[in-house]
Amino acid sequence: MSAHPNIIESASGIREILLQIKSIAVLGIKTEAQDHQAAYYVPAYMQAAGYDIIPVPVYFPEVTEILGRTVYRKLTEIPEPVDLVNVFRRPADVPAHVADILAKKPRAVWLQLGIRNDAAALTLAEAGILVVQNRCILVEHRELRI
Repeated sequence: MSAHPNIIESASGIREILLQIKSIAVLGIKTEAQDHQAAYYVPAYMQAAGYDIIPVPVYFPEVTEILGRTVYRKLTEIPEPVDLVNVFRRPADVPAHVADILAKKPRAVWLQLGIRNDAAALTLAEAGILVVQNRCILVEHRELRI
């Protein structure tokens, strides 16, 4: 895939995203019962670091709150703007969420470590959304000491 300017791979680009965002919708977040899994402890860390975490779990239909925040089932159901969508979904599952992400119009999308889908990333990038792939937001945040 040719590098698109909205596909961010540099430390400076990642730092810029983390400095500019305040709200993070976490697509695929896990519940407190799965607190040993990255899809829970990474958003918990980011919340403790001062970011506003908005849970968007894919499973757990009975859950109405995660990390003390109301659960939404789709990004477009979130009433306020979202700066970043942090994705905890298998690479093959990402395309199913692209329309929802595009409709929500976040400033950036972050595919967690181990998650890369170049076609979905390019679609989002071409729509003007910054995209980070295959990186852990917790690790990057800690390394940049923001």
